Amino acid sequence: MRTVFLTWLLAWLPFAAASGADAPATRLGDTGLYLPGTLQADPAHMAISPQYPLWSDGARKRRWLSIPQGAQIDASDPDRWVFPVGTRAWKEFGYSQPIETRMIERLESGQWRYLTYVWNAEGSEALLAPAEGISRHLASDAPGGRYPIPSQEDCLACHDGGAGPLLGVSALQLSPDRDPLAPHAETPPQPSTNLVRLSELNLLSNFPPELLDNPPRIPAASPVTRAALGYLHGNCGACHNDNGSLADLDLVLLQSAARPEAGLQRSLQTLVGVAADEVADGVSLRVLPGHPAHSALAFRLRTRNPIAQMPPLGRRVPDIEAIALVERWIQLETSKQFGMEQQP
Repeated sequence: MRTVFLTWLLAWLPFAAASGADAPATRLGDTGLYLPGTLQADPAHMAISPQYPLWSDGARKRRWLSIPQGAQIDASDPDRWVFPVGTRAWKEFGYSQPIETRMIERLESGQWRYLTYVWNAEGSEALLAPAEGISRHLASDAPGGRYPIPSQEDCLACHDGGAGPLLGVSALQLSPDRDPLAPHAETPPQPSTNLVRLSELNLLSNFPPELLDNPPRIPAASPVTRAALGYLHGNCGACHNDNGSLADLDLVLLQSAARPEAGLQRSLQTLVGVAADEVADGVSLRVLPGHPAHSALAFRLRTRNPIAQMPPLGRRVPDIEAIALVERWIQLETSKQFGMEQQP
């Protein structure tokens, strides 16, 4: 165990030096997540539950957010919050017991640091993972008995995708107007960390007051459309948006709290009836109204082909509940909204 630990530590030292930051804690317990000497989360941290959670092969998750005392989140742009230096967020993944806990923190330089801690088989301690991740980490109750620990590059692929580094901490994700049809919806922890509580704790600066009176939601034509587009927002919008590295694809799945109607229309205009890359025989459009079997969107959610599946990372098991929802939306709702069914 000591040899493994030293290997992990040495893998991280170049990254710490390059960022100009102090070396990261080598044990999760030293990051400040827990009360001293325990595995109980410090109640000073806020438990977070986004209304559209990310699917990760059915892993259960717990999340916490810590804002330094006296600091605030600049929420003047409701769609891209700016977090103060010293912000920390933790996200625990596991099945019957935790497997990994990821931490994101904003350093004095203003840069973000991404760390992953891997739990031992007893669930008593988690140690810092190497920057290159662990491709075949053993975990008996994970699909196939293995669980890939992400690399530093994997983390950046999503968290540096234009939607902001803290993907589940946003005006739409923390809206008290939660979507009852959202796939894998979680019961919010108590007290619920939503926009109202953040405002009451004076943690938001310049947040538009009208969004407290009328909390953000996707203004879709039906509950099914709202839930389907919300799922795509939470699972795909981090990369597929107007600001990230994939902006040239002109596929926008990130919804807007500041301009909800415009955000909704932007998604539909870049999805429905738009030519897709050739991903399979008989599939020529991203969404063919009324025909999920001939829609690239549904194909990419279903396939496990690593070249074609979306999202490309962190998934080996199809999200059956979400696929059924998206296919129902394509089958019923798009044909209503966009007129006569197009022929395959």
